[in-house]
Amino acid sequence: MAPRSKQGSVSRGRGTRIALLVAVGWALVATVLAIGPERIAGWLGALKEAEAPAQPEAAAVAVYGPPVEVGALPGWAGDDVSEALPALLRSCDRLLAQPADRPLKPVELGGTPGDWRPLCGALRGLGDAAGEEEVRAVIERELVAVPLSRADAPDAGGRPGDGASWTRRIGLFTGYFEPLLHGSRRRSERYSVPLYTQPADLVMVDLGRFRDDLRGRRVAGRIRGRNLEPYDDREAIASGSLAGRGLELIWVDDAIDAFFLHIQGSGRVELDDGSIFRVGYAAQNGHPYHAIGRTLVDWGELTLDEVSLQSIDAWLRKHPDRAGEVMATNDSYVFFRQIRGEGPIGAQGVALTPERSLAVDRQHVPLGVPVWLDAMTPAAAPETPDQRRQWLLVAQDTGGAIRGSVRGDVFWGAGERARAIAGRMAHRGRYWVLAPRGVADRPNPVGASPRQP
Repeated sequence: MAPRSKQGSVSRGRGTRIALLVAVGWALVATVLAIGPERIAGWLGALKEAEAPAQPEAAAVAVYGPPVEVGALPGWAGDDVSEALPALLRSCDRLLAQPADRPLKPVELGGTPGDWRPLCGALRGLGDAAGEEEVRAVIERELVAVPLSRADAPDAGGRPGDGASWTRRIGLFTGYFEPLLHGSRRRSERYSVPLYTQPADLVMVDLGRFRDDLRGRRVAGRIRGRNLEPYDDREAIASGSLAGRGLELIWVDDAIDAFFLHIQGSGRVELDDGSIFRVGYAAQNGHPYHAIGRTLVDWGELTLDEVSLQSIDAWLRKHPDRAGEVMATNDSYVFFRQIRGEGPIGAQGVALTPERSLAVDRQHVPLGVPVWLDAMTPAAAPETPDQRRQWLLVAQDTGGAIRGSVRGDVFWGAGERARAIAGRMAHRGRYWVLAPRGVADRPNPVGASPRQP
């Protein structure tokens, strides 16, 4: 925080800032009304068309099945749920810091912070050293499991007890990790790739504040006159459009490592003095995320079965003359901030827990709620067969590529094992949101996603 020299100058500065914020606010409102939220959201790829239909598209709708007892979940008895207790307590602290009656959208699963007080109070009462059976008993008593399905998938018939078509229950689950880079606070011949902080002229707009069916969607750009315009894309920024503005947070020694850091959203930088500088997501330039693995498949360089973090990294390093061109096909660009203390920090504002934190699409799953995941996962060793895992996680993060009602991204932690698993995880699975009994039993609020009878 900058020092304050005189009260008068502070007041005048505050007045100037307030006037500027008011002007920007009116400019944003005028832009949204003039352009339309759907078209703005289209810049992010959040909507398929510039004009939204009268009813939400099927792909944007989650179907919530009838609640089942937590004890009946597949594999429930085989997971040591006490390992999820730190993640649960962090989310509880965040939830209960909010007003008790504030809606946690989507409210048909989240209810209000007040609805979570019995669970959180009971978990806090157990203490940090609680055993597996103690945590299991609290969760079984306070929560029920609500299965999520995709309304856009064809009905191919279900299995007994699923509560939905099997194909509609299955979605894509990927993994992410906290990478380690090498860098310096000063630019040099070796450390020449900048990690930028958020520019002052980058404006973020939460579209959910304008329309409920756009909750969880954001757009970013810069104000020019009374219009919100797209911000610089990756190619422009990599070519130096932000150079000379003092936005360099840190310098790293590898452009490919920096690119993958943008995808992971957070990481650690080992500085040339031996210290660790942790960085986390601060903002994004508003352009839609594009997976460069898809680019390499479209160009005939990789097959779909070959695509993984490891194979993409190897291709980029083998073709340094084309690496920049490939990376530029992903217009999305992430800005960072320094993280002090525990981390990385997820979208809920809490430190993530390896193998127990899940990134979700908050349009369909509230942040801070427990989730039971049943999915195939890769082993750390590539030659080892994939393994089925059924375990308890907490929805604590989001991601630019995490879109859909049955879609998730598992945080695997830091280190080579985490990188090996996360980089190759692109597997099918299904999940249940664990909700307080009173919330799951309520009738659907107006505008809520449909429940399956």
